[in-house]
Amino acid sequence: MLSMTEQEILAHTVHEAYMEIFPTPTIEAKLDVLEPGSYVAVTCSPSKGVDVTLDMSERLANRGFKVVPHIAAKMVRDEAHLKEILRHLDDLPIISIFVPGGDAEKPVGQYTCALDLLQAISESDHKFTEIGVAAHPEGHPSVDNEVMLEHLLRKQSFSNYMVTQMCFDAHLIGDWLREMRSAGVTLPAWIGLPGVSDRSTLLKTSLRIGVGNSLRYLRSNSKIAARLMMSKSYRPDELLAGLAPFIADPLYNIAGHHIYCFNEVARSEEWRHEFLESLHGAT
Repeated sequence: MLSMTEQEILAHTVHEAYMEIFPTPTIEAKLDVLEPGSYVAVTCSPSKGVDVTLDMSERLANRGFKVVPHIAAKMVRDEAHLKEILRHLDDLPIISIFVPGGDAEKPVGQYTCALDLLQAISESDHKFTEIGVAAHPEGHPSVDNEVMLEHLLRKQSFSNYMVTQMCFDAHLIGDWLREMRSAGVTLPAWIGLPGVSDRSTLLKTSLRIGVGNSLRYLRSNSKIAARLMMSKSYRPDELLAGLAPFIADPLYNIAGHHIYCFNEVARSEEWRHEFLESLHGAT
């Protein structure tokens, strides 16, 4: 059972959650189901590059969405390319960007990690009032935890929020956040939330990004695992219920959610409305 405070804060964070999408030829029409002015994050992949992200962000911003383009450090060639990117965004109603390192095996230019690009952005003229960085409660497949913490502490000078990788275990997220706060990481956290998705898609993505502890959590929690295996799809209701006490506690400084919907926008948006209705019905 959630307290009234927990229900109210969950209703707010879920309503204001970002929906992350991949730029594909068909995705724009799928966004018609979102409320006007919804938050949408547009990813930047090694195969498509940053220009595709920028072009889609421009179209979505002109439709009235609150757009957050991902600018992956490994996809930016050099200072001239960065200035070109910033000029492209300067004329758009976009105030927030997200700067990950990127999934490319090798950088296309001089920026090898997010910290490199963040520093270059800080030395450039831009109008962004919000700059986000990636955080990894379960670690990164190719980066040592101590290195990640060191980088996250240094990134605070150039950013003002962090977004966590997808995770299924509320207590793991809470423990990690408590550890980060003790280590001096003060950035408000947007918790990466698995959206409604097919079991196979979810498991493939989880293995790729290194969500090992969460998968072990699912295996050890027979009730959640059984529902996932029987329904062929995942819904984050129980994860949110587990997160509610942490969201309500100022110590953890949780600002909201970032929904990884795998471009299944309609399914995740339908779930969002159902979840909010269930909260309102419980109050």
